[in-house]
Amino acid sequence: MRLLCVSDIHGHADALAAVLATAERRGYTQLLVAGDLCFPGPKPLETWRRLTQAKAVCVQGVSDRALATLDIGKVRPRSEHERARLDRLAQTRTELGELILARLARLAPTYRLPLEDGGELVLVHGSPADPLEPISHDMTDEEVLSLLGDDPADVVICGGSHVPFDRMVGGVRIINVGSVGEAPCSMRGDVDRVRVGGRPAGELVRSGPVSYGSGHADATFVELRAGELWVEQVVVPLGRAA
Repeated sequence: MRLLCVSDIHGHADALAAVLATAERRGYTQLLVAGDLCFPGPKPLETWRRLTQAKAVCVQGVSDRALATLDIGKVRPRSEHERARLDRLAQTRTELGELILARLARLAPTYRLPLEDGGELVLVHGSPADPLEPISHDMTDEEVLSLLGDDPADVVICGGSHVPFDRMVGGVRIINVGSVGEAPCSMRGDVDRVRVGGRPAGELVRSGPVSYGSGHADATFVELRAGELWVEQVVVPLGRAA
């Protein structure tokens, strides 16, 4: 079993296409997506169609819930930025149509997958205790433990914070898979990546001031080999169109 795990596509279909093309060359058996699928990027419908064609297993993220349930008429924007976001949300709803919005509303907050070694993997946008509250790379162990809940599974695949990391806390392997559509990067463009396998944990963080639209997407391969979990977090370069 070789899993391709991604999150936070945010309607950037070209970035998703680049990730899938890279993954197809390397091979994978299942695509897992930790939410925030279609908003606010430029191609929400194409993003949804690509995920459907790939038979992706998706859980619901914050923006997915907002697209499906937010009553825009009751929201009073406090800035031009918020007004623009609400306008874009309304446009995205129109582009997706009622059928897809209904499917977004029905997405489960978590997905559990049994592993070949008898363990269990949980896919969630934020955290097992609160699917909408992300686990970030800079949290303390105590803060992370508070978000694992009573039944977190052996491996947690999550997104939400847009910064990938791989960390062991309280006997639980937590793998944040970063972002496909809104991956941050330092101003210098230096992004550290590590391959972690056959050892308890390895943490990956970025250093330096953070900027967005950095020209890359995050993706993570997860594979069980001879009873050991191998994790490879990769950078996929993007062209101008992405």
